[in-house]
Amino acid sequence: MPPRSGHPLYEANLPEPISMRVNDACRYTGISRSTLYLLIASGDIEIIKLGASTLVVTESLRRFVNEKRRCAS
Repeated sequence: MPPRSGHPLYEANLPEPISMRVNDACRYTGISRSTLYLLIASGDIEIIKLGASTLVVTESLRRFVNEKRRCAS
């Protein structure tokens, strides 16, 4: 599903968030929720637990994608 206009993660004039909820991280990377949880369990993606909320660290998503990108080229 493409990002919706007006969604805060996709507004060009806003800074990139430090962390995001799992659903937003899935939209941000294009990976499924189950794959994201597998990557979290393996330690490839860093999270922050804040009460019942799971926040995914944006920099860990960027680092993971960049590492995979280098391997593919």
